[in-house]
Amino acid sequence: MVGGGQVAHRRVAGLLEARARVTVVSPEVTPALEALVAPGSLTWVRRGYRPGDLDGAWYAVAATDDPAVNAAVAEEAERLRVFCARADDRSASSVWTPAVGRQGDLVVGVHGGGDPQRAVGVRDAVVAGLSDGSIRDRAAREPSGGRAGSVVLVGGGPGDPGLITVRGQQAVAQADVVLADHLAPQSLLASLPPEVEVIDASKLPRGRSMAQEQINALLVEHALAGRRVVRLKGGDPFVFGRGMEELEACVAAGVPVEVVPGVTSAIAVPALAGIPVTHRGLTHEFVVVSGHVPPGHPQSLVDWAALGRLRGTVVVLMGVDTAGAIAAALVEHGRAPETPVAVVADGSTATQRAVRTTLAGLARTLAEEGIRPPAVWVVGDVVALGAQTPPA
Repeated sequence: MVGGGQVAHRRVAGLLEARARVTVVSPEVTPALEALVAPGSLTWVRRGYRPGDLDGAWYAVAATDDPAVNAAVAEEAERLRVFCARADDRSASSVWTPAVGRQGDLVVGVHGGGDPQRAVGVRDAVVAGLSDGSIRDRAAREPSGGRAGSVVLVGGGPGDPGLITVRGQQAVAQADVVLADHLAPQSLLASLPPEVEVIDASKLPRGRSMAQEQINALLVEHALAGRRVVRLKGGDPFVFGRGMEELEACVAAGVPVEVVPGVTSAIAVPALAGIPVTHRGLTHEFVVVSGHVPPGHPQSLVDWAALGRLRGTVVVLMGVDTAGAIAAALVEHGRAPETPVAVVADGSTATQRAVRTTLAGLARTLAEEGIRPPAVWVVGDVVALGAQTPPA
C-alpha cells in the first residue's frame, strides 16, 4: 500500500479482513492505520515510495495524492507483473476490486461498471436483503438432511427493529424456529417465511409467562431435531435476560450455541430520551440494577445502602411497581430527596415518552402519569442534562 491517507485506510481494512500481510509505504499515515502498527497487524515503512518497494509483492495499491507517484508505482508493478490498483485512475489499473460484502460465510462482490458508488449501493442493498430475509439464500434454507441443529441467543435491542445488530438480524433471517419474547422487535417476525415456526415465549410482568424450564427444553428439543433455533429476546440476553441459563442448558445437551449481544435498554433507552448515563466532569460511574423485587424482600440481592451512597447514575430496570420502595431506600441511605429522576416508557417505539421528577416525587408521578412496563428510570444529575438538550 503506497500512501497512508483515508483511501489507504479504507483499502487496508479490506486487505486485513482478507488476511493479507500488508506493508504501508508513506511518510505519514492516519491515526487508525498507526494504531495497527504496534500489534503487528501491518508494517509501516515511514518514507516516500522508492523503486524496489514492490519486490516480493503480488498486489499493490497506489493511493497517494500525487499522480506522478501513483504512475511510478503502476509502472513498477507492470514490469514485475504485479496486480496494481490506482486509486486515482481506474483506467490505468491492472486490476479492479469489487465492492465486497459478507453475510455469514457468503461473500458478495459487485462491480459497478466503472462507478464505485453504484457498486457500493448495490452491494449494500444485496447484503441488507440477505440480512432481513427479503433476499432468500436458498442453500441456507435447505432441509437439514441430518445436519446438526444449533441455537443462537439473540439480543434484539430495546424494541425498534433498526437497533438489532447485523449478526442478530442475520440469525433471525436464517432461523427454522424462533422463540420470541414480547419485548423483542416484533416486526422482524412478520417478515419471516411461513415455514418458520414462531413460538411465543413471552414473560409478562406479574402475568402470563412461559416457564424458563420450558423455554430451555424447547431450545434443546428443536436443535437436536436438526433445526436452526433463535431465542429472540429484548435488550441484551445477558443483562437480566436469563441468557446464561439458556446457554447452560444447550451446553449440557451438547447443542452448539452462539450468543449475539444486544443493545441493552439500560443504556439505549435513556440515550434515546437524550439522557447520557455518564458525562465528563459530572459522573464517573453508573450502576444498572434490577427492581423486580423491592428493598427488604428476602429474594433481593441488591445492596441498597451502597447504592444510596453513590454519587453517580443509577439505572433501574423492571422497577415500575417497586419504584416507590426503591426511591425511599435510596433516600434513606443518602440520596437527596430532590435528586432528579427520569422515567422513559416504551423506549425506542412509536409510543415512547419520558417524564421527569425527583426521588421524593417518583411514586406519585408514576401513578399520575399511568406509567406501566416496560419502562426504565434513571437517577442522578445526568437527568438534568437531558432536560436541557432534548433529542431531535
